[in-house]
Amino acid sequence: MKNFLFALLLFMLGVGGTATAQNKKMTKAEREAAWRAERLRKKAAEEQREHAADSTAFVQAAEALRNGSWALEASNIVFGNGVTRFVTESTNFVSIDNGVGTVQTAFDNSNVYSPNGLGGITLEGSVSGERMSQDNNGNVYYSYTLQGSNVSATVYVTLAVNSNHASARIDPNFSGNTITMNGYIYPYDDAGVFQGTASYY
Repeated sequence: MKNFLFALLLFMLGVGGTATAQNKKMTKAEREAAWRAERLRKKAAEEQREHAADSTAFVQAAEALRNGSWALEASNIVFGNGVTRFVTESTNFVSIDNGVGTVQTAFDNSNVYSPNGLGGITLEGSVSGERMSQDNNGNVYYSYTLQGSNVSATVYVTLAVNSNHASARIDPNFSGNTITMNGYIYPYDDAGVFQGTASYY
């Protein structure tokens, strides 16, 4: 009888151990599934936040263009011959504020004389002929004429939908030295631009 009870006890312990192992295995699988689900949830939430931020930035940029108070901080400049220069955003920009348009380049050539003291030029003029439109995809197109003693050009701005990423093509009216500045548009008061000495010649 004792042997029978002892064998029964061993059997019960064995079954219990197996069940416990199975429970642990299932728990591990459930933990992995929960981890994956949480990871997907966080990724979706992050994408949603980024989309919302991009949409907000787009609305602010479009409104800044409409109000005539904005700055496009350029991260690169493409010249008419296709050459691209990567530049510092704060000193390479196109802007309009209080009816004054500015185009500035700065190539950090500290050892080379430049009109604006930043390795480039700073051109200023009055703004006229502003036009703004939007295509079926939501992209915004904005153009204006920049006229001053040191500049005569037409500027074409393209603002990508759901983003404040934009490009500005500066097309001089009396030469073919077109440049395109690519970067991000901000309301002028929120931009971090630093202006050098304007060129008058």
